[in-house]
Amino acid sequence: MARTLSPDVQIRPTRLAHMVLRVRNLECSIAWYHDVVGMDVVHGNPKIAFMSHDEEHHRLALLQTPVEEEAPEGSPGLDHVAFAFDTFGDLLSTYTRLEGLGIQPHWSINHGPTTSFYYRDPDGNGVEIFVDNFETEAELKGWMNSEAFAANPIGVFFDPKRLIERYEAGDALEDLVQQGSA
Repeated sequence: MARTLSPDVQIRPTRLAHMVLRVRNLECSIAWYHDVVGMDVVHGNPKIAFMSHDEEHHRLALLQTPVEEEAPEGSPGLDHVAFAFDTFGDLLSTYTRLEGLGIQPHWSINHGPTTSFYYRDPDGNGVEIFVDNFETEAELKGWMNSEAFAANPIGVFFDPKRLIERYEAGDALEDLVQQGSA
């Protein structure tokens, strides 16, 4: 049977599948991504490692590069990649576990739609871990279309220790996800 293709119709991908990062120290980067987001090597050799933390065959490939120089701050390229957690408790538990490993975020911010921690991998690539602050897609997108978001699209910094203290004290989640709660 004949098939017809339409070059006039934009077809969107079904998902973002993976990313590939060039790294200076493959083993160090493998360990970091395992520690931070629970990725395991699916296949690897001395030049490349394919890693995943879910059902995808690989979400991340790390490619050993011979280049030692760092790109100047603010150079074009990837700013960060983000990994979502299902619950507020999962996010805070991960922060606490990483702190115990000596891995500290360089930025802790409540964007409004998310509560986020930003880290730097061994090569300085940005990695965000976050949890959504709203239950539904409509609420999340509603915030992004709000005057509050237009006035401050970046968000409000917070003290992770204070947020954890309030979480462990049993403060209501709907209070904790509010900007300025910690």
